[in-house]
Amino acid sequence: MSRVDFYHLQKQSLDEVLPKLLTKVYNTGKRAVIRIGDEQRLEQINSYLWTFQDDSFLPHGCRKDGFASEHPIWLTSQNDNPNQAQFLFLVESAECDTEELALYERIFYIFDGNSEQALVQARNLWKKYKNCGCEVFYWQQNNSGKWEQKA
Repeated sequence: MSRVDFYHLQKQSLDEVLPKLLTKVYNTGKRAVIRIGDEQRLEQINSYLWTFQDDSFLPHGCRKDGFASEHPIWLTSQNDNPNQAQFLFLVESAECDTEELALYERIFYIFDGNSEQALVQARNLWKKYKNCGCEVFYWQQNNSGKWEQKA
């Protein structure tokens, strides 16, 4: 079964964390799908990934760009994997059905730890994914912003 990593944002925003994680995935040569729970937010993230650093960008696309199979990183608000990604990022309240879990090597669930609604959703998904046999890991930022694995 797949590995699911829960990233509890407290010290940094999704816009600060997501490009760093995606860069690591991209550098491995593997593909990623970013499932975003809101179409408007998808457009914001799409634009941001082109401009988050002056000297680099993350090659990516979304439905309006087409040619999904050519993009190493694909943004979607649907339950699809058109670029045959090995990694799935779930952000902005997006979820993954338990049937989909086995389609990915690793799932990153990134949530806003300052939102009670996001915390409740993360707790529910943790139980759901753990109960269906996934390896689940919980990461939280310490005071200096570094990620620490919690038990």
